[in-house]
Amino acid sequence: MTTPTTRRELRSRAAPDDAPAAAAASAAPGRRRARVGGAVGEILLWIAAVVGLICIVLVILAYTANITLIMFRTGSMSPTIPAGSVALVQQVDAAEISVGDVVTVDRAGELPVTHRVTSIAEGTTEQTRTITMRGDANDVDDPRPYEVTTVRTVLFSVPGIAPVTAAMGNPLVLGGTTIAAALLVVWAFWPRDRQQEEA
Repeated sequence: MTTPTTRRELRSRAAPDDAPAAAAASAAPGRRRARVGGAVGEILLWIAAVVGLICIVLVILAYTANITLIMFRTGSMSPTIPAGSVALVQQVDAAEISVGDVVTVDRAGELPVTHRVTSIAEGTTEQTRTITMRGDANDVDDPRPYEVTTVRTVLFSVPGIAPVTAAMGNPLVLGGTTIAAALLVVWAFWPRDRQQEEA
């Protein structure tokens, strides 16, 4: 003769079978959050890696090819190079200058000037040239010619990024960025709980 099964016994038998499903359901949101956090962290790491690579390339170019960056504070070269642009420039000998080139000339006791070359004449020595320049937004040439042995010729420019570039030179911004990058790397390589990874 069999003993009747009560509802309580049926519930107690079903509970162990339902436990894995309930545990999996409760763990699902946590896994989703972990996946989203991992994806965001990976994207940030890639951005940091690309920025770091650009910085390394610029340092190498500065030493090997005399290539540097300059910022345009005024609009004298607009619309070709508007104010707020950053340009990549390369130092070349004066003999390599051509009319129409946009070049940067260093001036003693004054800020450098970056304008378009309008004429070229022989200088006082074989290595020098006397050039006149004019900004694309100006109606007349610069007040006086420049005698140069070298200039920095503009290779290309990117408008609107000068404020960001200038901010990166601020010690507070630079320090904060360095700390943030270090924390990101530590977070990315910090040992994970094996159970969470297997889940």
